[in-house]
Amino acid sequence: MRKALRWLLALVVLIGTVSTAGVATAAQPEATGDIKDRLLSIPGMSLIEEKPYPGYRFFVLNYTQPVDHRNPSKGTFQQRITVLHKDVARPTVFYTGGYNVSTNPGRREPTQIVDGNQVSMEYRFFTPSRPEPADWSKLDIWQAASDQHRIFKALEPIYSENWISTGGSKGGMTATYYERFYPRDMDGVVAYVAPNDVVNKEDSAYDRFFATVGTEECRARLNGVQREALVRRAPLEKKYAAYAAENGYTFDTIGSLDRAYEAVVLDYVWGFWQYSTLKDCDSIPADAKNATDDEIWTSVDTISGFSFYTDQGLAPYTPYYYQAGTQLGAPTIHFPHIEKKYIRYGYQPPRNFVPRDIPMTFQPWAMRDVDTWVKHNARQMLFVYGENDPWGAEPFRLGHGARDSYVFTAPGMNHGANVAGLVPDQKAFATARILEWAGVASATVQEDPSAAKPLARFDAKLDKRDVEREPALRP
Repeated sequence: MRKALRWLLALVVLIGTVSTAGVATAAQPEATGDIKDRLLSIPGMSLIEEKPYPGYRFFVLNYTQPVDHRNPSKGTFQQRITVLHKDVARPTVFYTGGYNVSTNPGRREPTQIVDGNQVSMEYRFFTPSRPEPADWSKLDIWQAASDQHRIFKALEPIYSENWISTGGSKGGMTATYYERFYPRDMDGVVAYVAPNDVVNKEDSAYDRFFATVGTEECRARLNGVQREALVRRAPLEKKYAAYAAENGYTFDTIGSLDRAYEAVVLDYVWGFWQYSTLKDCDSIPADAKNATDDEIWTSVDTISGFSFYTDQGLAPYTPYYYQAGTQLGAPTIHFPHIEKKYIRYGYQPPRNFVPRDIPMTFQPWAMRDVDTWVKHNARQMLFVYGENDPWGAEPFRLGHGARDSYVFTAPGMNHGANVAGLVPDQKAFATARILEWAGVASATVQEDPSAAKPLARFDAKLDKRDVEREPALRP
């Protein structure tokens, strides 16, 4: 990727420096000096705050981005990024979760593996990284990939060693889309639990997943609670109304408390497998029909969250649902264990979760294009899925055109699947490839991938391994 072009880039920079020294010096940060000064010398970069962490410098920054990369004159917005700085001589990991960025120091798994720097980006239109006024037509996967490209080009003169992009769930999708549109930027991609909904209207893979995941006993417990929550709709909706009134929750976006109630209940089984593991089945009521209303309510609320489909719960995720309804697609599943008389709406489309004053039109070609590109053009890409994660039912797959790219599944793991959870041979191999892509694989690892291990020690504060709790039906 970039490595083969570096000698040419160096030559161009040298020529440019000799022939137009004043311009070259003004365009790039100084090669030496305090890292904060170097970052803030980048045009459009400003400091929000710096937070100390042993062994690192951590900066929360704003970077000025065009609202429309095709037409930069049409306005700008401030996009939050963070930089976890270790050393400019180390590789850099470019991370996004596809949503808001954390403003506290944190290290993703590839960053620990390569013992490098980490740049993290807040996805456009997630507040406060939202243009004002918001032109929602400028929220698409190409515009977001172009945000990443501009950030990379701005920081590359400082962090000139190899770069790896990564992300989990929607972030894994984002890393993949970035690679599709700017394949020469990164030296490798590690995409975790990234859904790939190629044909939005064909979702039978999810039904097959739920028919076999886990054990029959666990599925029966979950299905029983979900069905019972709909059988007891009347008394539990009274409880829901009181809960909403107490907390000031409203239901204008989804349309009614009844719609919200059913949406929460229908998320229940999906949410369990997304966040829990088979051993957690012991916490699910074994005899739903004889459970109390409070036991049914508590189980559903713990897993799905009755606050989520309120206006207040949906608002932070408007950008995600907008993208799901315009490009990403969204799953639809069926519930053979529940009689039709108990289901009034079924899985509702993303349009129901976005305010009606925001127009939406689905683009079925967007995911087909990415899927085709990955199959035929993937280079140095690693996809990691969890065996028991519903989002992995429609994964990315590699075709004959892919090179040095892999799809691995971590046994028994959920939406928090990672390289550490792979079987030993795959874990070592994946670690070795990441080290190689980052340019820091030792001679021993190059000769024997089974010797590969993360270069940085595990840090309980920086290296959070648990899946970040998110509402179900949102990757």
